[in-house]
Amino acid sequence: MKLLVTGGAGYVGSVVTRLLLDAGHQVVVLDDLSRNDSAQVPAGADFVQARVHDAGRVLTREAGFDAVFHFAGLIAAGESMAHPEWHWDNNTTGSLALLDAMRAAGVPRIIFSSTAATYGDPSELPLTETAITKPVNTYGATKLAVDMAITSEAHAHELAAISLRYFNVAGALIHPDGTMLGERHDPETHLIPIALEVAAGKREKLQLFGDDYPTPDGTCVRDYIHVADLAQAHLLALGALTKSEHRIYNLGNGTGFSNRQVVDAVREVTGHAIPVEIAPRRPGDPASLYASSEKARRELSWVPARPQLRDIVSDAWEFYRHG
Repeated sequence: MKLLVTGGAGYVGSVVTRLLLDAGHQVVVLDDLSRNDSAQVPAGADFVQARVHDAGRVLTREAGFDAVFHFAGLIAAGESMAHPEWHWDNNTTGSLALLDAMRAAGVPRIIFSSTAATYGDPSELPLTETAITKPVNTYGATKLAVDMAITSEAHAHELAAISLRYFNVAGALIHPDGTMLGERHDPETHLIPIALEVAAGKREKLQLFGDDYPTPDGTCVRDYIHVADLAQAHLLALGALTKSEHRIYNLGNGTGFSNRQVVDAVREVTGHAIPVEIAPRRPGDPASLYASSEKARRELSWVPARPQLRDIVSDAWEFYRHG
């Protein structure tokens, strides 16, 4: 197929692009590079620097695209509360422009990188696709709005669509040719890469926000999924699209890992002590968040190859040192 990957210079988008190329597809990456680096675009993909708002420049009838993988957007929940206008514009307005361009060009399929943040505080654990959607931050709200728009588009214009919702992505793709694709954010806000920065001597210590939650060790429990497993789910979704349907799948490990478990895994992998400072709880942090992926396993035949926390951290550490 000929495929457009928006946000394909980003963490997840670049890994999906690499796997799509490996599968023999023709891939065009569209990214405005506002948060990403063109060096992350895998060799073999064509690259267009543009905002997702301007996807119509690429998605033309003559271009003959078969499907779109949509990753372009802002992801920092804290930033979304401080600058909601950025997220509404990038995530929602940009996505609506993309859907307009797809309709005009006759592109019949989309796979959307949604988020489990659409659920907000969990109404059930593990979260299933029928859980109540009530986002607690602007980021989750913007993604939920796009999911709703895609549902409308599927019903009205026969779009075939799948949204994949997940929490924390980690690890790195260690490709057989020796190249590596992993996580690079500036500033970094995710627990595993921050812990790796401590192990590498770039930070003095790691802050954990709260150790008095109603969890087995008192720290927050969160979902972690290996980026290569997540990318594989996107490829499986490409083969499961159905005209006039918008299906939603949660991707998760089903149980979650506590912050202390993450720190222990980083200590084991890196051999570093990882000094920890307990800080006050952050407002709005639920005690536990993790998703069920039973529907994806059942309908997409998705079976994660590297579900263990140690493997996820090990690949992230390998990328951090050599990527």
